[in-house]
Amino acid sequence: MYSTASCPFCMMAERLLRAKGIADIEKIRVDLDPAQRVEMMQKTGRRTVPQIYIGDQHVGGYQELAALDHEHKLDAILGLDV
Repeated sequence: MYSTASCPFCMMAERLLRAKGIADIEKIRVDLDPAQRVEMMQKTGRRTVPQIYIGDQHVGGYQELAALDHEHKLDAILGLDV
């Protein structure tokens, strides 16, 4: 997950993933490394954080993550028993 230290949407995304039992969340801090922000923008075409990947799949930001959960699709993407 591309994130920054004080991003409320990053915190909400992390909280949602942890509630799903995902303990190992790799955070790439774009506020600490401008090269990582450039990489994120090239990979995703977006400038905002969070940008969330599950495996190699780009999920999007928090709103897309929450929508997947609301549609009962997130568990399958996370590989959780559904």
